Amino acid sequence: MRSASDEIAEFLLEVSSRSLSQEVLGQAKLLFLDTVGIALASSTMDFGRIAIRGAQRLGGRPESSLIGAKGRVSASAAALANGTLSHGLDYDDTREEAIVHTGCVAVPTALAVGEAVGASGAETLTAAILGVEVMCALGLVAPGSFHARSFHPTALCAPFAAAAVAGKLYGLSKEQMVHALGIAGSQSSGIIEYLSDGSWTKRLHPGWGAHAGVIAALLAREGFTGPRTVYEGRSGFFAAFAGKEAFDPRRLKAVVERLGTSWEIRNLTFKLYPCGSISHPYMDCALRIREQHRPRPEEIVEVCCRTSEGPVPRLWEPLAEKQRPPNGYAAKFSLPYSIATSLVRGRARLSDFSEEAVRDPQVLNVAARVRYEIDPTSDYPRHFQGHVRVTLTSGRVLEERQDHPRGGPDAPLALEELLEKFRENSSLALPARRVAALEERILHVEDVHRLRSLTSLFGGSPVPP
Repeated sequence: MRSASDEIAEFLLEVSSRSLSQEVLGQAKLLFLDTVGIALASSTMDFGRIAIRGAQRLGGRPESSLIGAKGRVSASAAALANGTLSHGLDYDDTREEAIVHTGCVAVPTALAVGEAVGASGAETLTAAILGVEVMCALGLVAPGSFHARSFHPTALCAPFAAAAVAGKLYGLSKEQMVHALGIAGSQSSGIIEYLSDGSWTKRLHPGWGAHAGVIAALLAREGFTGPRTVYEGRSGFFAAFAGKEAFDPRRLKAVVERLGTSWEIRNLTFKLYPCGSISHPYMDCALRIREQHRPRPEEIVEVCCRTSEGPVPRLWEPLAEKQRPPNGYAAKFSLPYSIATSLVRGRARLSDFSEEAVRDPQVLNVAARVRYEIDPTSDYPRHFQGHVRVTLTSGRVLEERQDHPRGGPDAPLALEELLEKFRENSSLALPARRVAALEERILHVEDVHRLRSLTSLFGGSPVPP
């Protein structure tokens, strides 16, 4: 009897760039652009510099570039650092219902291994797309169940996605690919205890998963084996991390059968705010209230938001702590803070989650008045919805609701918005000429014969002709 990993491996080997639609390829290029821009911005920050130094310490064969730094390291070390950089600002894409971030795993792995093996831009782009599809598929099997057991879905699914990307570029056979996926299952990890104090481990999760997937593919290529029933087995991935009661084998079968017919990369949501994706519809609501009614912070008596139960432990509780986050990173996972900063300052940017910004008394005073109530009609995690109701000292009530985050298939961002975001992020690390060259190369990556002509723009070397 064929396992899910058999079917996934066959899908991975069958797809080529020629079989992909222009819509899918176009979305993938935007994902590359968004991911690389975020990684460049991260490379200028403390956690990013530490990730880069860690990869340089690991060293290895100089085959893959580090984003925002000179020199090369092994593919697995580059995937570790670049994956961490790509997710470190919580500014990266999300697949809503699956609750996974994809670009921060698929893109760094594809870039690292693609450069190492001398792949073309088209081959690298295709491999990344496959990683996105595998990651989304796994997240869609048991949505919400990983978080309920204190696991980070992106961290758990990342090794499989990275193994798919690396396996495709390393040219694994079907049997080797099955084993690479099986090996990846024993490398899945990642708990959400970072929420307790705003420490940095979430930033590491995609990088570690990308690193693990590269290692899994290399081991499988040499003959190392992994369980064929890694997904559906009685002690497999879903039984272990989602719980046997939450795992429906029929849903796994249905999701796997859709691979290659319904492309999940078209359903990604790109972010306009550098914080937890569930917060975004709420922040949009708060921003509309600010822009349309201009309430003064001192006029705000109460802000009440309707939410489903799922996000409460991550974004709302303990409420007193969320109303006064201990540091900038913790503020990214605080709805009271994110809503307050939107009401007080307007559109949230990277600077609004700095150590200085989270001590702003005006924002904290409003955050202290933000509370929530459970909405039993919410269909989270299928959709990320937002609702904000502001009561003023005059008794006036201002209310906004939003059913989807902007940036997704229901409300896509304009190309110019994504380009502005890329340029703003990249310019923190690179001069304008290099930013322009990198943008042009990524938007035409399918025409790149050797990936190194793109990755050479990541660091401090001269712009190639």
